[in-house]
Amino acid sequence: MPHTMQVWECRGYGGPDRLVLAERPVPVPRPGEVLVRIAATTVSSGDARIRALRLPPGFGLIGRPMLGFFGPRQKILGTEFAGHIAALGPGVTGWREGDAVVGFPGAAQGCHAEYRTMPVTRPLIAWPAGVSLEQAAALAFGGTTARHFLRRAQVGPGTRLLVIGASGAVGSAMVQLARAMGAEVTGVTSARNLDLVRSLGADTIDYGQQDFRTLGRHWDVIADTVAAASFGAVLPCLAPAGRYLPIAGGLADLLARPRQGRTSIGGPAAERPEDLVALGQLAEAGAFRPVVGAVMDWQQMPQAHALVDSGHKRGSVVVRVGPAA
Repeated sequence: MPHTMQVWECRGYGGPDRLVLAERPVPVPRPGEVLVRIAATTVSSGDARIRALRLPPGFGLIGRPMLGFFGPRQKILGTEFAGHIAALGPGVTGWREGDAVVGFPGAAQGCHAEYRTMPVTRPLIAWPAGVSLEQAAALAFGGTTARHFLRRAQVGPGTRLLVIGASGAVGSAMVQLARAMGAEVTGVTSARNLDLVRSLGADTIDYGQQDFRTLGRHWDVIADTVAAASFGAVLPCLAPAGRYLPIAGGLADLLARPRQGRTSIGGPAAERPEDLVALGQLAEAGAFRPVVGAVMDWQQMPQAHALVDSGHKRGSVVVRVGPAA
């Protein structure tokens, strides 16, 4: 095993040019941890927001104290990975060197690196059978976020769900998972992504041609994955006891009080190991496959961030890790 590894570091807030390829020591797993040789990771909307300090409305004052005053405190971004266990820390059982795994450090980040240690008590599963490298790398971020909000909104058989931003990583996962729960799903997306969203099992609305708020339709749950609306704006479209999910929303929607029997349900998504286990099982059964819109090589990390910044990515942007990728 090498003593050093390559990592991409974010050295200050700003554009993709703030990312620097650096060399750092390979970490040593502590008790209860495994060391993973990462084969692929993703650049998520969360990674891009942190790099640019582009926070939802109302969070500006707490952004720097929370994340770092002059740049991200955690310089190595990346929330999810697929790879192989390279070493076991003391006391680790149930895993072996060479095991293929999928992991979700989530808010702890650190996946834009060739190696990462991972506590075995955190979301870590065996690589699901029949799932490609790119899909495995993209399994966790969108899927766990979608499961969290579908659970909080009590989505189930017959629930009428509208997903705004249905072609993104979270949105495409939400469409598939809600359909598997028996919900009736409508996805709002651009014209170029209508076929993709339909293929996931949703009816579609082309936001370039129609405003869902003017159609006279009502939904039990409206999930906004791209901060395109607000609780007040969607209120007339919510059925009695309807729920609005401001997944990328600002502080106002997070703190909004119930209105006319309708509620706004926001906040950070939980990072539960059992959610990743469930996603792995659904992936093996063919009921959930992450949408991968672009695959880039290790040296293209800044370009991957630029694609996310464009706002026009489909599903997840996957980056194969390592100089030989």
